[in-house]
Amino acid sequence: MSRPPEHRPTDGDHPWDVIVVGAGFAGTLVAHRLGAHGHRVLVLEAGHAVPGAATTTTAHRAAGGGTPTSPYPRSADAPSPDVDDLTGLPGGGFTATGHLVQHGPLPYASGYLRANGGTGLLWTGLTPRMHPEDFRTADLGHGRNWPIGYHDVEPYYRQAERELGVAADAAQQRHDVGLPIPDDYAFPMRAVPASHLDRTVARALDGRTVRDPAADEDAHLAVSTTPHARNAPPTSGAPAPADQAGPLCQGAAACVPVCPTGAKYTPLRTQARWAPGVRLRTGAVVSRVLVDGTGRATGVEYHAGGTVHRVRADQVVLAAHAIENARLLLLSGLANRSDQVGRNLMDHPALLTWGLLPQPTGPYRGPGSTSGLEAFRFGPARARRAPFRIEIGNWGWSWAGRPPAVETAELLRAGPRGKDLRERLGDRLGRQFSLQFELEQPADPANRVTLDHTRRDPLGLPRPALHYDLSAYVRHGMASARAVSDQLFALLGAEDHTRYEAGPGWPGRLEHQGVAYGYRGAGHAGGTHVMGDSPGGSVVDQWQRCWDHPNLYAVGCGSMPSLGTSNPSLTMAALALRSADRVHHELTALRRPAALAPAAPSAVPLASPPFPPSSIPTPAPTPAPTPTPSREP
Repeated sequence: MSRPPEHRPTDGDHPWDVIVVGAGFAGTLVAHRLGAHGHRVLVLEAGHAVPGAATTTTAHRAAGGGTPTSPYPRSADAPSPDVDDLTGLPGGGFTATGHLVQHGPLPYASGYLRANGGTGLLWTGLTPRMHPEDFRTADLGHGRNWPIGYHDVEPYYRQAERELGVAADAAQQRHDVGLPIPDDYAFPMRAVPASHLDRTVARALDGRTVRDPAADEDAHLAVSTTPHARNAPPTSGAPAPADQAGPLCQGAAACVPVCPTGAKYTPLRTQARWAPGVRLRTGAVVSRVLVDGTGRATGVEYHAGGTVHRVRADQVVLAAHAIENARLLLLSGLANRSDQVGRNLMDHPALLTWGLLPQPTGPYRGPGSTSGLEAFRFGPARARRAPFRIEIGNWGWSWAGRPPAVETAELLRAGPRGKDLRERLGDRLGRQFSLQFELEQPADPANRVTLDHTRRDPLGLPRPALHYDLSAYVRHGMASARAVSDQLFALLGAEDHTRYEAGPGWPGRLEHQGVAYGYRGAGHAGGTHVMGDSPGGSVVDQWQRCWDHPNLYAVGCGSMPSLGTSNPSLTMAALALRSADRVHHELTALRRPAALAPAAPSAVPLASPPFPPSSIPTPAPTPAPTPTPSREP
């Protein structure tokens, strides 16, 4: 895959139309759309460029695996937080190291990657839409409402699904999830096939019911395939994906951290199609947004190669991750009239349960999850406990902290060798399965990102400090999820091995009403520059434009007032495309010549005009000069 050209601007360069800070999901899509309109776009990425999928896969295998960010090049100037920065303590609680300073009673348990492509390099590839209910959570008594609704985002869902190349079954999404998808709409590609485990679970659960302790009625079960941004056969009659690089999904079970074949979408796929007017600069750590006396953004200041640079633009778009966007606004002292910058930090705390099925199911093949149970995402019980989506995990007990290597070491300590070891290991690994309950966490201003001026990063910038906790509403959701899990295990005839033991493996351990639970971070940070309908209670408007600075945008999941129970990448992509259209509209208006007032009538009118008005030539607009990149050293 070709790489976009790089540009090293210097102080005094002529202005760009747009500066985009961050080359992850949102920044890449904004730059792509604006570049396609002919605008000159400079993308500044704090991290480094990354090698191709084959090289990354080889490095990951050679290292014997590792954390999701481990196979990617690290930047000394732009450190990335990782899951191994957290350690549980034997008596409960946790310690934290690394980029994020953690002050909360519970850990914010998700990492992210600062590199070209961002966390979009190592995401799971799941792309469910949000449910219409998810946009009105305050009406249900928890969190915040959006200033827009599902139908405002729906046209951009379609565009994002085409850009990312989403594989899904529209009829199933209408029936099982309740999405108002028109009958004539088809996703670009057919749904990723259900795994053998999915089919095994479906045979046992479809048509059955379980009781949710928070509900007044039984929930009906149906295993549904999950939308994915990975290559599958095209849907007949559907718009073709924008770009279907790579082969169909081969089921390599390595989606996190890297798809070895390139079947899964990453932002690099879109970057390969950037227009010539888009330029990328990696290793550029933006430390301040510059504004003039009227509050308009004039550009940014960034560190690169040991030097501080300034570059100007007519519009500035922050797309650096929910935590890094908030950090940059706080460093700049901007957009915080509402005192909401950094507040309302959300994630999807994921409750895991795991066990052994009576028969082999062939785990460790395919994407991490290909199907799930949707019945607990919406409905009246949502007023009493956090809703949740249930993912059926294809990768055994790996996320629970017991991958095959751990199971092998435990059996070796027990004594078996040779054929006995192989048979016992094959039986144990072959029957493993897990369920992931992805819970909604409502916006809470007490969960927030601030700056720690006593602890600084390698550039001397204050590190992001987090306060994080889970409300009683979320904990009630965990209790309901565990009760549902117990019933599902019984229907499956599964042997439950779930344990949340205090110690290094469970930094996200808590007790609720005398029962222990443990959660992992889903990597779905949101809410830190929240969207709203007035500047007094939010940071950005419905276009993700800062209320206080009319040409400064903060895009990404940080703008989302709620996350619902969907993986947020598709909604983030849709919102980014929607904001890009608004930026284009504003740039077009800025370039449009001012209308001249009609001239006063002449005292002595001409007998006739010198030529017919219809023949007056309209001058062609003067094209903006194309920036000439300076050479890299």
